[in-house]
Amino acid sequence: MDDLDRAILDALRRDARTPYTEIADRVGTSEGTVRNRVDRMSEDGVIERFTIATRTGNIKAMIEASVDVAVDTSAVAERMAEWPEVDFVWQVSGREDVVLVVDAADTQGVNDLISQAREMEEIVSTETRLILDEQLG
Repeated sequence: MDDLDRAILDALRRDARTPYTEIADRVGTSEGTVRNRVDRMSEDGVIERFTIATRTGNIKAMIEASVDVAVDTSAVAERMAEWPEVDFVWQVSGREDVVLVVDAADTQGVNDLISQAREMEEIVSTETRLILDEQLG
């Protein structure tokens, strides 16, 4: 991956629907080069998916979970990723092992997800943070 790939990724992170012609103008190359590089990065797994950010009026939160020492954290994360309200599941270092970024209809929905996590025998504890505002980087 070189500087051109990074510039293309930066444009797509800000808006995944940006036309390749516009990205090409921004980064100083042709539309075909942008298309080929995006295709290659997708095939290589650098680009995992294209997604959207929404402002639905819902409650967004991070639910941080600590997993028991003898547990396969990846397996727990994969199961949690299947929950409909979950946008992202991160395996992290630090006190917690897994962080869920969720988009729930209301605080009761967030509380239901916390309860769902705590009902898993592999989960030792949870900590939750409501997301008050977000800015694109």
